[in-house]
Amino acid sequence: MHNISHSLRIGFLMLIWLLSSCSTTQIVTPKIVAPVKAKNVILLIGDGMGLTQISAGTYANSNRSNFERMPVVGIHKPYASNKLITDSAAGATAFACGQKTYNGAIAVDRDTMPIGTILEEAELRGLSSGLISTSSITHATPASFIAHNKYRKNMEEIADDFLDTEIDFFVGGGRKHFDSRENDDRDLLAELRSKGYVMSSYFEEELVDMSVDSSKNFGYFTSSEEPLRQMDGRTYLPDAVDKSLNFLPNHDTGGFFLMIEGSQIDWGGHANNIDWVISEWKEFDGVIGQVLDWAEQDGETLVVITADHETGGLAIQPDSKMDSISAAFTSDYHTGAMIPVFAYGPGSEAFGGIYENTAIYDKMREAYGWNKIGLPK
Repeated sequence: MHNISHSLRIGFLMLIWLLSSCSTTQIVTPKIVAPVKAKNVILLIGDGMGLTQISAGTYANSNRSNFERMPVVGIHKPYASNKLITDSAAGATAFACGQKTYNGAIAVDRDTMPIGTILEEAELRGLSSGLISTSSITHATPASFIAHNKYRKNMEEIADDFLDTEIDFFVGGGRKHFDSRENDDRDLLAELRSKGYVMSSYFEEELVDMSVDSSKNFGYFTSSEEPLRQMDGRTYLPDAVDKSLNFLPNHDTGGFFLMIEGSQIDWGGHANNIDWVISEWKEFDGVIGQVLDWAEQDGETLVVITADHETGGLAIQPDSKMDSISAAFTSDYHTGAMIPVFAYGPGSEAFGGIYENTAIYDKMREAYGWNKIGLPK
């Protein structure tokens, strides 16, 4: 009986102690921490690059890739407004403008009316902007960020739009659309120079040897028409990226938007040429490494990697080995597969999950912290 009374007493004292402790505990209101905004956004587009292209490239690269450094992975749905299988124009317009449109459209809606792009908005908000491509700079993907046209093949009209947007830095092919035109005798290179641009090309000097003045807008043409394949000697992409990452932060300290396209992963898919696909992918992967190294040091940059669509219906065959890929293709055009998205930096957490391709535009704007409606006066 004594033991029971003692146990009850101990239990009673413990209860009193617990109640006393609870009564003196203060309720702490958690602090609301505002999300860190991105000062800069770098969007890397591997044209035609689906999950199998990433897989084949990784296995052909000693089972390593810079994609593995990206902490957030999502999936987007790439279809166009008029077809399940998109093209690069409709796909890039979705990224640039946040709207689905028809195949062939360059930053115009289904009624061919112009839609504002994220690059144009960056310029209006006082940020610097850049485009780099291993195609002509007037090709569908880069064009969709700076031009507005009802049809992607109207490349001279697309070149005209470079005079209407104060893009600060661009590198790509397609010089002939600016100074050797078929539809008129305009010299857009001279017109850009009269606006204060420093303009140069492969014919005058190698990009790697140039010292770029960050106080002046800059444009460089790597070819008259379309650039060479990487496996045929094209080398300018890493140099262009390196120069852009020195130029843009110093051109305007308020931040920047940069789009980098690995165009010819797509072209290798159209040709059903696995060596072409993998060589372009490896170069693109190297550029991702460059960008991530820079972004990790910077700490204020959102990096997003994706593709507009998959090209070729690529399959890795059973006789493949590490560093030796045997491939088969089901098509010489694009396919409807959903596309992976990779993200790093401020705002990257929003890129997980499955969503429409147009959401990439919204998520980039949200990372900047831009208001939904209207622009600053």
